[in-house]
Amino acid sequence: MWLTLLLGLLGFLSLSFQAQAFYIPGWSIRSYAPGAPIPLLVNKVFSDRTQLQFAYRDLPFVCPPTGTRRAVGDGLFSGQNIPLNLGEVLRGDRITVSDMELHMQRDTPCTLLCRREVSARDLRRARDMVREGYAVEWIVDNLPGATSFVTADKTRKYYAAGFKLGYVEPGPWGDKGARYFLHTHHSIVIRYRKAPGKAGDRGEMVIVGFEVYPKSIAKDEKRDEKGCPEDLNLITRKFELTDISEDDDRKYTIPYTYSVFFREENNIEWRNRWDLYFVNQEDTGRVHWMAIINSLFICALLAAVVLVIFARTVRADISQGPAKDGKPRKAKSTGLLEQPGEKGGLVEADEANADLSDDEDPLDITGWRLLHTDVFRPPRYGYLLAPLVGSGTQLLFMAIGLILLSAIGVLNPSFRGGFISFAVGLFVFAGLFSGYFSARVYKTFGGRDWHKNMTVTALLFPGLLFAAVFVLNLFVWARASSTAIPFTTLIGMLALWLGVQVPLVYLGARYGYLKAGAWDHPAKPASIPRQIPSQPWYLPRPGSLADIRTALLAGAIPFAVIFIELLFVFQSVWQDKSGYYYMFGFLAIATAILLITVAEVSVVVVYVMLCAGNYHWWWQSFLVGGGSAVWVFGCSVWYYWARLNIEGVVSSVLFFAYSAVACCVYGLLTGTVGFLGAYAFVRRIYG
Repeated sequence: MWLTLLLGLLGFLSLSFQAQAFYIPGWSIRSYAPGAPIPLLVNKVFSDRTQLQFAYRDLPFVCPPTGTRRAVGDGLFSGQNIPLNLGEVLRGDRITVSDMELHMQRDTPCTLLCRREVSARDLRRARDMVREGYAVEWIVDNLPGATSFVTADKTRKYYAAGFKLGYVEPGPWGDKGARYFLHTHHSIVIRYRKAPGKAGDRGEMVIVGFEVYPKSIAKDEKRDEKGCPEDLNLITRKFELTDISEDDDRKYTIPYTYSVFFREENNIEWRNRWDLYFVNQEDTGRVHWMAIINSLFICALLAAVVLVIFARTVRADISQGPAKDGKPRKAKSTGLLEQPGEKGGLVEADEANADLSDDEDPLDITGWRLLHTDVFRPPRYGYLLAPLVGSGTQLLFMAIGLILLSAIGVLNPSFRGGFISFAVGLFVFAGLFSGYFSARVYKTFGGRDWHKNMTVTALLFPGLLFAAVFVLNLFVWARASSTAIPFTTLIGMLALWLGVQVPLVYLGARYGYLKAGAWDHPAKPASIPRQIPSQPWYLPRPGSLADIRTALLAGAIPFAVIFIELLFVFQSVWQDKSGYYYMFGFLAIATAILLITVAEVSVVVVYVMLCAGNYHWWWQSFLVGGGSAVWVFGCSVWYYWARLNIEGVVSSVLFFAYSAVACCVYGLLTGTVGFLGAYAFVRRIYG
């Protein structure tokens, strides 16, 4: 019942907010009076062929901001750097006010921006970036400059964030003989409408669209006295980058020009102005729903298996009790029976079976019930498992918080960098949950030094994560990419970790260990562990903590649940570098199904282990929960070879390294869900 209600609620949220909720109406609305200046901000260049982004202002072949104190609106000045939040810095944004002049409802046919003098080396870099498919991101009124397209049936228009730095004309043999051209003129189209409310009564306007149409125009194209082409609609020569030799020491001049046009657009509301960026994604809605139905089928099938376990096997065994009227219990693997009572001991099977009632099948009272004195025996290396579970709950809180905030519209494309900023904030705050659960699990395992457990919890996973990011950041620093995290930001993140999260972990651990204490178990472990019989090939060997084969087999089921949605996430992260993924309604449903499926799979695997007489389930439940992470990483490798066109060693290293880190985070989260689900199941059946 609760599963149906949960999925129903998530489905309602996805339908309610899918179209427009990712941009909450009334937030940060800005209106402009006729003739008011509008700042145009330049951000970065990015490509789906590389993981290296660069600040647009730092490119040696574009017009740099002059730094003049000329007001351009909103209290900004030309050349001013815009303060960024943590999420913007981590995603590689570097925003600067440009020298381009825009005034509401005032068209500018053509204006010379600058004549940029460059070397042959700079032009070769421009050629390489054009070949790699770099796109430019400009910003007006918090909207990214877009390339306009129409759908296949030509009934709708949609946007792709960014516009190309240049373009390539393929040669007769593909790349060999190809010609490269740099865009030197940009036609800017601002779409506006009357502002709502009192601002509209005053004649003010709001911006609902920002389109950029670039052109390549050669230096020797016929120009007027202002430096603009005489006829923008009739360009005879383009700015080509093809033949630039290595030993060329000449200087070249690139004339950059731009035009501005304002067009009234009454068919788009201000609150829906982001919809054009998502029209192309909306066409995949049917695929999402088919994936959700497939996932629901898998989840329901597993739920039926779990219900069968409870309804038939478990309840039947519970009704018989651990020892029914002093009757013996058959040890299935040895042919001996364990005789409960004060004397205990083993007797021959034939003798003990004679005491069974005629309607009692010996097979029904064997298996998991024999392990009631061993099933809660603390695992080896429990001091490591407890911090992992604590960090997993921290990630679980962060993930659920992010998805819910995105699904209801708090995190939306207008909040640039908000998703990453909130992720860091939620992760740090969730240190309370990390310390609490880690301490309780640690005390349940019989641990006594909770300060040591707290230290490991606070430093192990965050420390490894910080170290991985720092090492990978060195590769990006070496390429002078804007994706590199500045040193001051790294120091700030280190202070946030050690100065805020560690104390929160301490508070959570102190309360969890000293106040909440250990979870109660219905039976105490016997002094002598039971011998584990030989196991089937798909279960861990006797005496081993866990088996990777079992985890991989079980992990294939959760992976099948999220496979389709995973491909859309991959496309948003690795191909659509603008990062405007918005299908959070579908993602919320898929996440809920995933977590339920992981818990169900862990329950089934642990029950099979217990029936086989194996009570080393602690680590196995964690690995089974996180087993799908291996499949996700395998999918990442396939996606790299089949879908991506990433070029360069550094970009490839970054792809696989960040994919591995993301899969470790995912595995830790789902492993914790599997552990907690299996633990609740074991306590229930033995209670």
